[in-house]
Amino acid sequence: MGVEVWLLVAGVVMAAWAYSRWRHSYWSSRGVSTPPYLPFLGHIHKILSLSQSRWHYFDEVYHKYGGSTFSGLYELFHPVLMIGDPDLLKNILVKDFDHFVDRRKFLSEEGSISNEMLINLTGDEWKTLRGIMSPTFTSGKMRSMFPLMCEKADALVSFSLKEAANKPFVDMKVNFGRFAMDTIASCAFGIECNSFKSEVPEFSKYADMFFNFSFLTIIKFTLFNMFPTIGNALRIKIDSPCTKFFSNVVEETIAARNAGQRRGDYLDLLLDARADVNHPIITDTSIVPHNQSTTTQGQTAQETIITDTSIVPHNQSTTTQDRTAQETIITDTSTVPHNQSTTTQDRTAQETISHDSFVTNVNSIPVNHSKQVLTSKSIVAQSVLFLVAGYDTTASTLAFSSFLLAKHPIHQQRLREEIKQIIHEYGDITYQGIMEAKFLNACLMETLRLYPPSTFEERQCTKTYKIPGTEVTLHPGDVVTYPLWSLHHDPRYWPEPEEFQPDRFLPENKPNITSFTHIPFGMGPRNCIGMRFALMEAKVALAKLLLAAEIHLDKNHTELKTGKSLLVLRPDEGVNLVITPITSNTHG
Repeated sequence: MGVEVWLLVAGVVMAAWAYSRWRHSYWSSRGVSTPPYLPFLGHIHKILSLSQSRWHYFDEVYHKYGGSTFSGLYELFHPVLMIGDPDLLKNILVKDFDHFVDRRKFLSEEGSISNEMLINLTGDEWKTLRGIMSPTFTSGKMRSMFPLMCEKADALVSFSLKEAANKPFVDMKVNFGRFAMDTIASCAFGIECNSFKSEVPEFSKYADMFFNFSFLTIIKFTLFNMFPTIGNALRIKIDSPCTKFFSNVVEETIAARNAGQRRGDYLDLLLDARADVNHPIITDTSIVPHNQSTTTQGQTAQETIITDTSIVPHNQSTTTQDRTAQETIITDTSTVPHNQSTTTQDRTAQETISHDSFVTNVNSIPVNHSKQVLTSKSIVAQSVLFLVAGYDTTASTLAFSSFLLAKHPIHQQRLREEIKQIIHEYGDITYQGIMEAKFLNACLMETLRLYPPSTFEERQCTKTYKIPGTEVTLHPGDVVTYPLWSLHHDPRYWPEPEEFQPDRFLPENKPNITSFTHIPFGMGPRNCIGMRFALMEAKVALAKLLLAAEIHLDKNHTELKTGKSLLVLRPDEGVNLVITPITSNTHG
């Protein structure tokens, strides 16, 4: 090569390096600390690593590089701000929610139903669809689904006991997956998966595929979301076979409903909303106009959830009009002091809505009648999301909780005695009894602290925002992430953070919990819409299992390893438990 060519190559390299340095000065120029990064890549090689879970790296940033307050990251050249300070999170997720209405979109190829899912919608489209879907998860709906949940839990117990009679241990990770899929499919869609009758359940097999990412999938996903124009031009395909499988299942079910087979469930609610799209009903309290009261009678259509019951001051009444510090909804009686009024006469199981400051920021929904939010494709998208996401989070939470209870037999027996007390008081496992089971709720909350379904969450800035108490300003499009795992395991907030201590979440200990340090399902108006369903499902399964059997760790499976999935936290291997049936003579 000639000297001119070498000079040209050197010039291009130097220009590219200078450009990379300039783009990666975004946070340092704003006084925000940043972990060491690679030119051009930033931190994406750490964030999307297949050899290390994302939460491991985020935990390192949290403890070493200022992430417990805030720290700057780069996904290639795209800046992302990690925030780990609970007070700042309260502002972003609740008080100043109108500046962070959206999540970051994770797009797929053009025409994919993934682009229509609630988690990928923004602005008015998200608000309207959230309002349409919320009535599915009110207490009245949960109560009506309860007998079917019990039926599926009985099938879980029966199947597990039969396996235990013929095997030295039972893989409860698999069995809980069967239970979760059967329950969601039956309760929400009227679909009978019959997972306990199949050696390899088809529905569960395809749902598992959704969360298993190859290196090639990660590359395609990253390219598509960083450079969507290029992704579409190259016609990159991201959707997995499971998406097509569940889409076909839902489409067949919709066809049956259109023929007149109605059940009044989740799917029917979406179909009714499509039929009546020109007369939308606001049902989510997070989008109620500011001057509209949430303490009126007959409020079942305005019940929604925020996730952390621990942030309600123990002596604070929910009838106070000025509720700016009370950003929560309580989802069971174990979190409501016995003498605490909810002002609503017909509030099943004392579910309390704290109409806090986020309502003032979201205000009413500007309904755009010219654009139909609920198309047939949108209904399929929400249904697939519910099936797949609900399956994995519930199955993993049950697997983790059963392992922890097997490892801590004293807590297991305490929980069993509480369940027996429910039977003594109500004659059976009932909706009301489950809602009042304080230690059952505490065991699940502690499990979700140790093993949150997602180890991080994100919000996207929608309006220019100056972080309170700093000179740092976020602009529309900037992404904020918060490390759930690190918050849930920080010894400043949780003494002996690696220990399983359910008593932390008993009502008398709630005042000791720092607000916004326990947020396994997110917080604020964009929290997990299906949280109430998932928790009820998990409570019924645990109660039925522990009433029928004692669970112990298999001698070769005394430690639990977590997988390296990019999206969810799940056991890496089977959760092998020894199951011993409880006879009438056991425990007196």
